[in-house]
Amino acid sequence: MPTIKTQIGLFTATSLVVANMIGTGVFTSLGFQVMEIQSEFSLLMLWVVGGIIALCGALTYGELGAALPRSGGEYHLLTKIYHPVLGFLSGWTSVTVGFAAPAALAAIALSTYLTALFPELPVKHLAAGMVLLFTIIHASSIKFGSYSHNSITVLKVLLILFFIGAAYGINNAQPISILPSFRDLNLISSPGFAVSLIYVSFAYAGWNAAIYIVGEIKQPQKNLPKALFTGTLIVLVLYFFLNYIFLYTVPMSELSGQIQIGYLSGSKIFGDIGGKLMAGTIAFLLLSTVSGHVFVGPRIMQVMGEDYHVLKLLGRKSENNIPVNSLLFQLAITLVLIYSSSFEQVMVYAGFTLNLITTITVAGIFVMRKKSPALNRPYKTPGYPATPLIFLIVSIWTLTYVMLDKPFESFTGLGIVLLGLVVYFINSRLINNLK
Repeated sequence: MPTIKTQIGLFTATSLVVANMIGTGVFTSLGFQVMEIQSEFSLLMLWVVGGIIALCGALTYGELGAALPRSGGEYHLLTKIYHPVLGFLSGWTSVTVGFAAPAALAAIALSTYLTALFPELPVKHLAAGMVLLFTIIHASSIKFGSYSHNSITVLKVLLILFFIGAAYGINNAQPISILPSFRDLNLISSPGFAVSLIYVSFAYAGWNAAIYIVGEIKQPQKNLPKALFTGTLIVLVLYFFLNYIFLYTVPMSELSGQIQIGYLSGSKIFGDIGGKLMAGTIAFLLLSTVSGHVFVGPRIMQVMGEDYHVLKLLGRKSENNIPVNSLLFQLAITLVLIYSSSFEQVMVYAGFTLNLITTITVAGIFVMRKKSPALNRPYKTPGYPATPLIFLIVSIWTLTYVMLDKPFESFTGLGIVLLGLVVYFINSRLINNLK
């Protein structure tokens, strides 16, 4: 197996975490949450709770990744902690849903926002073009891809801060109460809150992004936990204030069921022309989201290709140490999703499936500590065992209600996971035939 040359520093690893989170979910999902919840406090608490859960997951993954530092994310972790078949299923999920689906959604959202400026643009063709462009960039050079990715991510954060600051100058602000009422206590424990958390969990999906490239990070035992925690904390703060501004500037009746949340808010802040400029700005922000998914996803495919004969073509790298075949494979899946899927349904089943895999992985910290007590742990999860338990309790509660409320999307996600069993057994048969 070729030795991977570490080339990615703490800043780039943190940037990947930030870029993989800030994007489609935060700029599109509030309209779906408003349909379930009509309370500013409860809506904002969704983002706080989601952020705390993501932080608990990030702290837990920090220990798992530092103890088992190989690229591949949950695929590698679940293989080592549980069994190769579970690791394969998680890797299969990452390949088919974890990055291809968010890349498709981010590209579609980007194109949809651009239609506020240029209504005649073909949304799906433009989305496909964006994914193709970043595939070419990341297939050419790790260094060039990192520089372009970091630059876009820094601009993304600065533009969000500008947007938040500008909102306080509007004349017709909405009255917002951030103090809880008795009704809010009932809402927070309701099925609607749990279902809305799946949209929030999708928006936070990416808090674990650096785990997928841990084998390429400099000093991974030290920098991986820092990247996961710092990136997640930054996004939590930005998400809270960004959603506060959305509610502060636009009546909930206008937000309900809408996707272009940022455009609606921008129109209230800057006027009609300014709103269109804001739509263009958000489209620009989504560039790094598409870039992040295109960059990270193929790393899981490449590691799986090294380990499984049926996927060996995906394990090959170019002379520049780049998994080009995996990049092209993910490109193909993403294009299929762009041209065939419903935006909301993909968001729900992607959020459900990713939440399921991360829940199993976080539970692995208890298994690993019991099974391998002598394993070197350069980093240990602060607050253990409460930290992973908080993550597990809320995640299981959310998954249960989503299965009850959105059975089609939930079982679609489960079906995609179980399809990986077919591929796994095909690989087993191929290996047996070669012996």
